Amino acid sequence: VSNAEELKGIKAKKITWKTDGAKMVLIPEGFARTKDSYNEVGDLVSGEVVKIADSLYMDTTEVTVGQFRTFLKSSGYRPAEPIDWEDLYRFSSTDNHPMIYISWNDATAYAKWAGKRLPTQAEWEFAARGGLVGKKYSWGDDKGLARDYANYQGTDGKDKWRYTAPVGSFKPNGYGLYDMAGNVWEWCQDWYNSGQDQKVLLGGSWFYNTYYLRLANPTSYHPAIRTYRYGFRCVSGFPAAKQ
Repeated sequence: VSNAEELKGIKAKKITWKTDGAKMVLIPEGFARTKDSYNEVGDLVSGEVVKIADSLYMDTTEVTVGQFRTFLKSSGYRPAEPIDWEDLYRFSSTDNHPMIYISWNDATAYAKWAGKRLPTQAEWEFAARGGLVGKKYSWGDDKGLARDYANYQGTDGKDKWRYTAPVGSFKPNGYGLYDMAGNVWEWCQDWYNSGQDQKVLLGGSWFYNTYYLRLANPTSYHPAIRTYRYGFRCVSGFPAAKQ
């Protein structure tokens, strides 16, 4: 698949995106029940079921160093400040590690080049749950399983990496998505607040503990900021124009 228009006739659960070679999986449309409330005379009114995300395809892994290098070579794009590759390879040591030192602006430029986009916060959170409902983490509620699914602060069990891990090194969630917890925080489309000076990031990173691996635990930063803790993945699907 090479563009969102082609997705209209595709029903496959797994695809390969032509431009960057990314493996993508189908995320079904998502629904949630709004909170119960009371009306003006004190009667309890049950929450209604509303759609929170349309079906789309999402990269199974975070965008890698190798994929981003291909983007730079193919597109001619140059970040506002040159990437310090020596420092980058200290934390993400191969082409199969997640791309870091990426601003929201850089991530958006990559997504546009690839013919995709960044996920909204609602899309990301729904996809990260992998079909689970009301759970703290992408694998459930048991914090003791974290090392099977996430690269986070310290090393133990399957987590043998002091910094970032090669993408896809841990178990996937129910939708086949890797590293939705840990490894690197992931940029989303949304502004964090009405001031529109910071963008949403989700998922936690190798630098933080399990508290930050929780699904509904966003952080934020200015869209021009880059650090060794931030990366991203892309999505494609309609209605992209409504985002």
